[in-house]
Amino acid sequence: MKLEVGNIHIKDLAFGQTSELLGNKMVINQEELKAFLLEIDHRIESLTFDIAQPGDSTRIMPVKDVIEPRVKVEGEGVIFPGRHLGQEAMVGEGRTHVLKGMSVITTGKIVGFQEGIVDMSGAGAEYTPYSVLHNLVITCEVKDSCNQYDHEFVTRMVGHEAACWIGNLSKDATPDEIQTYETKPILEQAAQYPNLPKVGYVYMLQSQGLLHDTYYYGVDVKGILPTLMYPTEALDGAIISGNCVSACDKNTSYIHQNSPVIHDLYEHHGSKYNFMGVIVTNENVTLKDKERSSSFVAKLATQMGWDAAIVSEEGFGNPDADLMMNSRKLTEAGLKVVLMTDEYAGQGGESQSLADAHPSADSVVTNGNANQLITLPAMQKVIGHQVYADNIAGGFDGSLHSDGSITVELQAILGATCELGFHNLTTKLG
Repeated sequence: MKLEVGNIHIKDLAFGQTSELLGNKMVINQEELKAFLLEIDHRIESLTFDIAQPGDSTRIMPVKDVIEPRVKVEGEGVIFPGRHLGQEAMVGEGRTHVLKGMSVITTGKIVGFQEGIVDMSGAGAEYTPYSVLHNLVITCEVKDSCNQYDHEFVTRMVGHEAACWIGNLSKDATPDEIQTYETKPILEQAAQYPNLPKVGYVYMLQSQGLLHDTYYYGVDVKGILPTLMYPTEALDGAIISGNCVSACDKNTSYIHQNSPVIHDLYEHHGSKYNFMGVIVTNENVTLKDKERSSSFVAKLATQMGWDAAIVSEEGFGNPDADLMMNSRKLTEAGLKVVLMTDEYAGQGGESQSLADAHPSADSVVTNGNANQLITLPAMQKVIGHQVYADNIAGGFDGSLHSDGSITVELQAILGATCELGFHNLTTKLG
């Protein structure tokens, strides 16, 4: 599959009378967007729009999801396939326009306790990738008649539909730059660089338990078996977030759209290694399901002829067992394996950092200790509900101080460890 990504660099975001893209400035008519969203789902109680720009004294919490506005301009499918009946076509080919430097952030009353904080300035801004973006923040409150599952669906839908609506405003624009990504069918890809090691990516998705949902072409990955995916499909919106895992572990839809692992593997493709593709797998609850999925991962990697694999984990604790099973079985199949995960080593770093371990895990990239404490200064503006500071994962009784500052663990900051490191495979491949 060959995908052209046309980046339009957004340098300003404002409200106005007409929704339009003016060069590198996005203008949104609030009433137009509100009417569009209210028509889609009548379980919405209210919608409020705010703009959060880099450097603003603004806090957003609790954050549900972050989405990058995009639109398909050539090729099959739509952004976020599977959102609606009739939109299941494969993606990953053609051309997609991207409003680079902008996002849609959703917030509102909390359902699960594991949501996150985004600060646009101060100490917290250094730990989240979203503080450098021009963010349209949607505070979505749903009707009291909704149960927690309906609540999750509505807030997820609002973010993705708004991002697609905004992305469509760039359909006829001329991109500032065009980047091309291509992965060929297996035999062709292997033959393209026969002298380079064949490397793949095992993409572990959060799927453990209630309200821990990730979607692949609209399908909750709880029920899938590991499957092969062209890397360009992820860049075209095939995977979206819907989960309530701790904020630092949570791959938002924005992260899936901009997968740093996939981008870096493409960057070195053809020079250091031959990037063969992606195995999408879930994280399971029961032992038998863990064994089944990890066996499928090893089988597919062997079938693809990979020499090495990068394995990333979303979440912590119980999923550490899935991570180690993947490591063991891939190693036993003859592959070189590099793992990527964060750690929960206690606030002083004295605890066991992962819940499981195996001798095969001899090359691990740490993305930081999520238990590390940080104090976030008070902000002039809070979008959402700061009252949840004591309740979110990483918070505790007394996290929210009377002056508006917050002391929490890093796991409460959205994106705090999801993008902080990528391991070069050169050393392990020899």
